[in-house]
Amino acid sequence: MAAGQDTREARPASSAESSKARGGARLPKPRPPGARGTRGLSGARRELRRALDSPLTAYYLLMGSGLLLTVLGLVMVLSASQITSRTIYGSFDAIFTKQLIAVSLGFPLMWIASRLPLRWYRRLAYPLLLGCVAALCLVLVPGLGLEVNGNRNWIGFGSFQIQPSEFAKLALVLWGADVLTRKRRLLGQWRHMFVPLLPGALIILFLVLLGGDMGTAMIITVLVLALLWIAGAPGRLFVLALGVVSVATTVLIVLKPHRAARFTGFLDPFADPNGSTLQAAQGIYSLATGGWFGSGIGTSYGKWGTLPEAHTDFIFAVIGEELGLVGTLSVLTLFAALGYAGIRVASRTKDQFVRLAAGGATAWIMAQVMINVGAVLGLLPIAGVPLPLVSYGGSALLPTMFAVGMLLSFARGEPKAEAALAARGPGAVRRAFARILPRRDG
Repeated sequence: MAAGQDTREARPASSAESSKARGGARLPKPRPPGARGTRGLSGARRELRRALDSPLTAYYLLMGSGLLLTVLGLVMVLSASQITSRTIYGSFDAIFTKQLIAVSLGFPLMWIASRLPLRWYRRLAYPLLLGCVAALCLVLVPGLGLEVNGNRNWIGFGSFQIQPSEFAKLALVLWGADVLTRKRRLLGQWRHMFVPLLPGALIILFLVLLGGDMGTAMIITVLVLALLWIAGAPGRLFVLALGVVSVATTVLIVLKPHRAARFTGFLDPFADPNGSTLQAAQGIYSLATGGWFGSGIGTSYGKWGTLPEAHTDFIFAVIGEELGLVGTLSVLTLFAALGYAGIRVASRTKDQFVRLAAGGATAWIMAQVMINVGAVLGLLPIAGVPLPLVSYGGSALLPTMFAVGMLLSFARGEPKAEAALAARGPGAVRRAFARILPRRDG
């Protein structure tokens, strides 16, 4: 070995050193495994937070979920009702046509509600409540009131039928919100908290129960309790109310044999699958048959007569059979979006009437969803209530679409929402009309 020669082995220069020697910039250090995914996840969270903080979030959620559920309902009513429609009316699409007419009336009604000034909702409260009370009384008149599936809650005028108890939910929301708003400075006193709200609600409940509609009575009870809770009623009131409702429910179940059969069927849906628990058992069978992605629209086996009320109270079972678990979860996600938007509107407003009306309407719709879906899944007794916006029935559809339109109107009044809508410019419908009918100067 030559003298003076470095005995250390030459170390190869790293890429960073080579780059520095060449006068280039220092290369970034390699990221640890999973860092890119973490950064992408945090970015997605920021985007979600930014979207939720938008002043128009509730508006778009209400509009999107409401429209999608209504359109899906039309498709599923057509699919689930064909055999029943052919058997009763001699046409495969007779029931669907009726639902289509109701939707055609409901969309303009929802649009009008979304544009109504706040004062008009308060003006509608008393006339609508009085009209519903009068209509509920007419249900009890022989020759006018119709009995369907053991419940006398319909008024018939030839081929036209209407269920006043469905409109009574909307009337109670508006009237209760108006009453509690007028008394907001006196709500610290019990008599002002409960009068006249509870007497008025009890009159509605009494008339509804005279017709035998226990499902609607349950929803009205939830609606009234929601109004009282938002108004600031003490917690012990709800403990007392729970006890009273439990006793009253037990008495009503015992007095009617068909209600007792429904309750025992909920405890064991397969106790009599060809008799008293037929509907509960077939609903579970339909859901189990659908699998992940369903058998396809129009291919349900239950609609051929094995599943009673396939196009009304048990349409969720048909959705599960034809669209599978993915379809049912999608429907529940849409309802969750609608419920979140309604709660957001109620929590962000400074107007007492808007807070009460939005909270009451949201409680009504979400309680009805839970009662309907819970019955189909076998988690609750069958109450005979439709799935909002999806099940067949114009009497249930029209007030619900009006309520969604009302929530849209309230969402437009959120802080900064009006400015955001004004900055967005005219909508697609207005732009289309502007092209067809251009404005003439002079």
